[in-house]
Amino acid sequence: MKFIYTTMFILFSYLGYSQEFYDLNTIQTIEIEFAQSNWDQLLDNAYATTGDYIMATSVSLNGIVYDSVGVKYKGNSTYNPNQTKNPFHIELDTYKDHQHEAYTDIKLSNVAKDPSFLREVLSYQILRQYMHAPLSNYANVYVNGNLIGLYSNSESISKKFVDSRFYSKKNTFVKCNPPDGAGPGSNDFPNLVYMGEDSLNYYDAYEMKSDEGWDELIDLCDTLRNHTDAIEEILDVDRAIWMLAFNNILVNLDSYIGSFKQNYYLYRDETDRFSSIVWDLNESFGRFSNTGSGNLNGTTAKQQMDHLLHDNDTDFPLMQELLAIPTYKRMYLAHCKTILKENFENGSYFTTAQTFQNLIDASVQADNNKFFTYNNFLDNLTTDVNIGGGPGGGATPGITNLMDGRSDYLLSLNDFTQTQPTISNINTSTSSPILNEPISITATIQDENAVYLGYRSLVEDAFIRVPMMDDGLNNDGAANDGVYGATIFLTNAFTQYYIYAENSNIGMFSPQRAEHEYYTILANNVNPDLGNLVINEFMASNNSTEADQDGEFDDWIELYNRGTSTIDISFYTLSDDYEDLGKYVIPFGTSIPADDYLIIWADSDEDQSGLHANFKLSAAAESIFLSDASGDIIDEVTYINQVSDISFGRYPNGSGPFQTMTPTFNGENMGTSNTQDPVFNSVEMKVYPNPTKDILTIKSEEQFLSVQIYDLSGRLLRGVLPSQKKFTLNLSDLEVGLYILKATTKNQTGAIRRIAVQR
Repeated sequence: MKFIYTTMFILFSYLGYSQEFYDLNTIQTIEIEFAQSNWDQLLDNAYATTGDYIMATSVSLNGIVYDSVGVKYKGNSTYNPNQTKNPFHIELDTYKDHQHEAYTDIKLSNVAKDPSFLREVLSYQILRQYMHAPLSNYANVYVNGNLIGLYSNSESISKKFVDSRFYSKKNTFVKCNPPDGAGPGSNDFPNLVYMGEDSLNYYDAYEMKSDEGWDELIDLCDTLRNHTDAIEEILDVDRAIWMLAFNNILVNLDSYIGSFKQNYYLYRDETDRFSSIVWDLNESFGRFSNTGSGNLNGTTAKQQMDHLLHDNDTDFPLMQELLAIPTYKRMYLAHCKTILKENFENGSYFTTAQTFQNLIDASVQADNNKFFTYNNFLDNLTTDVNIGGGPGGGATPGITNLMDGRSDYLLSLNDFTQTQPTISNINTSTSSPILNEPISITATIQDENAVYLGYRSLVEDAFIRVPMMDDGLNNDGAANDGVYGATIFLTNAFTQYYIYAENSNIGMFSPQRAEHEYYTILANNVNPDLGNLVINEFMASNNSTEADQDGEFDDWIELYNRGTSTIDISFYTLSDDYEDLGKYVIPFGTSIPADDYLIIWADSDEDQSGLHANFKLSAAAESIFLSDASGDIIDEVTYINQVSDISFGRYPNGSGPFQTMTPTFNGENMGTSNTQDPVFNSVEMKVYPNPTKDILTIKSEEQFLSVQIYDLSGRLLRGVLPSQKKFTLNLSDLEVGLYILKATTKNQTGAIRRIAVQR
């Protein structure tokens, strides 16, 4: 069978939620224009009184100009009316319906507490490996032509954010920060402590971002304190454990595990569980010192901070109650160890930090309003600095000084030196799985006491966790031979799964980033012989390619009549659910002429005129079924990990297999794959040998600025800054498969190539 490793997160560039606006290899240019010369005073007054936006005449984002835009100052401890460089919140659609690459809110932090300029962007880059988190990069910000300085530019955690990650936006949505801000002397903590059934008790600690939801938040607090046996019904426990592990390993104490117990969001997804989302990482890597039970004075104390901090503290029920459950504690230790080994023991975080430092060096020098000296910037990646006065005052650990010592310290502790289970030889019982039939998944496990399989058939569903047994009854061979098995039914065209094993000390996941990453089984049950009517092309993440009649960039499905006569498709149906093939009924009188196309918008908005299906497409994974009026399936496609503004279509047109391609909306598929940005493929580039076993040569007539290798899910695997016209990459560490290479030249031209690794 086809065994696919895939991931739910997308890191960079146009290969996912972001486009170029959050490209980590590019410093954005943001130019704000106010008609008033006293714009700073107006923003200060609004911050101090109403909190309203002030209208900017225009905001330019990398040269793209939007008029009449809302701008205000944001922040708590990083804002000060007496400083020039304050944090900004830009809202493109305050006055007009603007959006930039599908984004409307831009959050710009002024780096007031970080001499290294690295903490926020680097921390988010690490976090996105393990849970949904904002995209983040850098921007030079100008106001009325004057450079204010270099900012960190982080994706807003908004309803658009949760819709793109959790496939809904109307459910309970809580910002876990006191509405009036946290600070010394504050007693309003969003720590999920149960304070009774009166919602008034919670108003000063949480900010409700949805129209309602206080009862659900109180229910979560009550369950966490009094009914932990039911906690998985209301909380995405795995994602909460990833958050706790991340905050602890990175000594991120301006968070749930610090004195203010804040800086995260909770969104109740379609499974009725709250998912946690980390926010505000400008004081990560030990910049904040207060744990809530005392200050960690000095870098050594932070290096040796207890990895089980607050596990017996009733003021931190998320930590106390979860880690009191043995399996959750073992999962927590497994996640901690994964973060340590994947980022810090191997030094990969330092390489990434150096890349960022080199990228922003000139911009830091040009920032005359920064809160630190240029030497502080250069030093703080490795060396502790102590700055007096201002919002950036105080001791700031060198990032590598802190984390190299912390990694060595933690990995020497008994909790992390204990033998961890091993998981290998993962197999399935058939190479041709069939929908609605059983399939067994087996794996060789050692040093284990218990083994579980987590699986789901829809990306918006919770994983179901069932025991795997070494009993000889689940296609696992002989009993007690170290091979574990579990049998499940494939109820959808794809099934996503992971394996978890534990002993009395610690757990192990496969893949190790589960549940954020997982394996995928594709069922090839219904793939009828192609008739004259086919699903020809679709786009599951349309940010800017084609708009419907109301100007909305929605997902779309293209049908094609490859026959020689008109086909009447009245009462034919489209669906994304095998159990409900009649989900969207195509209206009476709809037909497609010979050799012609028909677009149906998959936007779940049947109130619009035209053909609008009553479902949306998921960019992560989905199936599309086309059935005739009698209910027989005449075409279908199953896909995973779709790229924003890149379509998936048949090539050759109308008959070939599906592949990623440049969108050919309502027209013949051309079979090429690049982006809609005319910059790309504007330079001649040779990539050889392709396929390659190990060494890949890249050559152009122009000097390269950056080259990145991505997997097909959009995860960045390699990034270099070659400053050469010809160079080589060693890809021997990559698994056999297809990858995407993106190259940008010094002249801001570029190219994208699909490359293959073969052995």
